[in-house]
Amino acid sequence: MLRIVNRVLTGLAGLGLLLLGLAALVGGLDLPRRWGLPLPARWRWTGPDDVLLTRADRLQWRGEGWWWPVVFAVLGVLVVLTLWWLLAQLRRRRIGEVLVDSGDGSGAMLRARALEGVIAAEAEALPGVDRARVTLTGRRSQPRARIGLTLAAHAQPGPEVRRLRAEAIEHARTSAGLDELPAEVRLRSARHRAERVN
Repeated sequence: MLRIVNRVLTGLAGLGLLLLGLAALVGGLDLPRRWGLPLPARWRWTGPDDVLLTRADRLQWRGEGWWWPVVFAVLGVLVVLTLWWLLAQLRRRRIGEVLVDSGDGSGAMLRARALEGVIAAEAEALPGVDRARVTLTGRRSQPRARIGLTLAAHAQPGPEVRRLRAEAIEHARTSAGLDELPAEVRLRSARHRAERVN
């Protein structure tokens, strides 16, 4: 979800800056007069001395009773959305270590990347799995696995997921001494050339 929001915001910001830059370039280089470009009647930025908003435009709504509440409400919503986006960027998704019950009461720390690597290697060893990507999220005492599998063209998703759960995920859970290891699995099919039939 956050990745989609980032892409949409980046695209909209880029498009807005591109349009604003082109408008400034057209007006600043006096291109409508030089090249005889027909511009819409309401287009105000036609020459190097023109401004985007005239003084009358900037002061037009100040006397209205609804103007300032609307301005402050819009700015408040923008601040809240910006803070949400910033906090979402700073939030760590991947955990660095997993707490393993060592039996002595204090526990031990296992590097999360090591466990991710083991799960990915065991998943890739399964028949029908071309590639596996594993990320551990959540808390170090209650990790969650996000697994991306790229399946071979002949693989069937149902049996592959059941085998992944019974082998790779279960082995990781028992070796780390976890009560449970919830997993979200995303499947993709490997791209392959079309086979020619004679």
